[in-house]
Amino acid sequence: MNFNFLSPVSDSVLAHNELLSAQVLGRKLHIHSKQNGIPDLDGVSIAILGVLENRNDVNYIGEEFELNEIRKSFYALFPGSWNTIIADLGDINKGESVEDTYFALKETISVLVKKNIIPVILGGTQDLTYANYRAYDTLMPMVNLVNVDCKFDLGDSQKPIKNNSFVGKIILEEPYNLFNYATIGYQTYFNSQEEIDLMNKLYFEAYRLGQVSKDITIVEPVLRDANIVSVDLSSVKGAEVSLKQKYSPNGIDGKEICAIARYAGISNKVSSFGIYEYNPSKDDELTSMLVAQMIWYFVEGVNCRVKDDDFSNEDYYQKFITLVDEQELIFYKSLKTGRWWIEIPFLSEVNNKLKRHTLLPCMHQDYIDACNSNVPERWYKAFQKNCL
Repeated sequence: MNFNFLSPVSDSVLAHNELLSAQVLGRKLHIHSKQNGIPDLDGVSIAILGVLENRNDVNYIGEEFELNEIRKSFYALFPGSWNTIIADLGDINKGESVEDTYFALKETISVLVKKNIIPVILGGTQDLTYANYRAYDTLMPMVNLVNVDCKFDLGDSQKPIKNNSFVGKIILEEPYNLFNYATIGYQTYFNSQEEIDLMNKLYFEAYRLGQVSKDITIVEPVLRDANIVSVDLSSVKGAEVSLKQKYSPNGIDGKEICAIARYAGISNKVSSFGIYEYNPSKDDELTSMLVAQMIWYFVEGVNCRVKDDDFSNEDYYQKFITLVDEQELIFYKSLKTGRWWIEIPFLSEVNNKLKRHTLLPCMHQDYIDACNSNVPERWYKAFQKNCL
């Protein structure tokens, strides 16, 4: 495996690590260092990967940044009762061009996912999600992407890619691998009506900040169905982060963003998780500690994964059938975890993206709604997308 793209974790972080308690995470990680090189990845489940690229920021003025403070904060946390081995592979430095950085990230993610290692990407700008998505071109036919963000980031796909327009490129550039795109925590006043209309027209999902804050559990099914989760730190409310990180007085709070990270970890499908738009400042401890805790909760979630979506054995699930507007809706409930799914029917006359009956994660509330003759919105959007 060619990991030439990676530079080791800095000596200052490693020196800081040596002063910590023997029980902390930093003393248990497999760390890429100058002295020992890249660690052996046998048995590793999660790999932390920094990417020092921010040139496609719409406000880029040449500033550099590093991820040392995040690492110091994460290394100092104590692990849960975990059985996963975590590696810190260091950083991908800026390439000659942004495309070179994309290539390095794409190749690295592709190799890690093939080895069943989940990369946790710590990034500069969120357009790196495009490279993350492209890593799946050779891995799977259709990809579900969840973006935790106050904006949709659709942008104008005719223009060069930027950190506020990368999703347009993902949707419109071949190969077309995107099945579902969902945004968690969007704030209406940061998005044009045209973008909101386009999200509806494409049957993509969007959860407003108010919905998420009222009931965080509504985002669990969409995260359960995601392959890639990308978090923009500007979705976090200004009071929760340090000086240069502040973006908006309204946003997701610290507990909610950690709950989202844990849901992403628990999902059996999520195979890459990225945290982007990190802007260090002199009073950086708050943001770096929040990011460290997000990673901690993601790892905690991965350790709690339960294989509950195999419906071949009737002993492990219950099946419920309801009728809404002459449409038969079939629900499944896992007896292991209590999680729910709904079946999306296969339309043989349509050249659709699903080759069989597909199960869509949902909530118990969706079943209750269906019993009251209301079609669940997630089911409706997935069904319509199949007909496109």
